[in-house]
Amino acid sequence: MKISNPILDEWGVIRDAQNNLPSADLKLAFLAALEELENNECHRTRSFPRTRLHKVVGYKEPVYRADVDKISGWRIHLQYDDGQIHLKDLIEGQKHDSVLEQIKAKKERYEKKAQKGR
Repeated sequence: MKISNPILDEWGVIRDAQNNLPSADLKLAFLAALEELENNECHRTRSFPRTRLHKVVGYKEPVYRADVDKISGWRIHLQYDDGQIHLKDLIEGQKHDSVLEQIKAKKERYEKKAQKGR
């Protein structure tokens, strides 16, 4: 497996996962999700069987969401910029259905000017 898509975590999403995911199984699933997101072959074939990565519809900037696991409802929000993956947020299982509300609540994370101001 060739891994070549770097993941950047300017917003502490990995730390949030460690602190907020309610079980060791979900923490391991989070790490497996990150592994899939880093996997160049998944990006080349556009096949993400574990995370079901897909674009969020209805927001001006391109935002993607990926499952931590399919059952719990926990999601990772991310964006792509300059060939890199930027983690934006970890969404709790009970809140994942209101995706646009979750994005708008932390819009500074998702706007391009916030990314360029690093």
